Amino acid sequence: MAGYTDSKQDHLTRLRRIEGQVRGLQRMVEEDKYCIDVLTQVSAANRALQSFALSLLEEHMSHCVADAAAKGGAEADAKIKEASDAIARLVRS
Repeated sequence: MAGYTDSKQDHLTRLRRIEGQVRGLQRMVEEDKYCIDVLTQVSAANRALQSFALSLLEEHMSHCVADAAAKGGAEADAKIKEASDAIARLVRS
């Protein structure tokens, strides 16, 4: 079971809202809106995606990583490395 299963509907709602923001960006470009206005909306969509990613990462760490760490061994090491790699990708993006 995925760590986000309990909040799956909340996540889907957030993703649909982000999808709406991106579609709004498409409309803005189609309608030749002012560049700065489009960039402002791009920034808002980026923040929304980052917020979603952090929420998902928090759930992953409190569920998947914590469970593996409690068991110890190679699985714990692998989950910690996996989480560290995911954090590094988020920081670079």
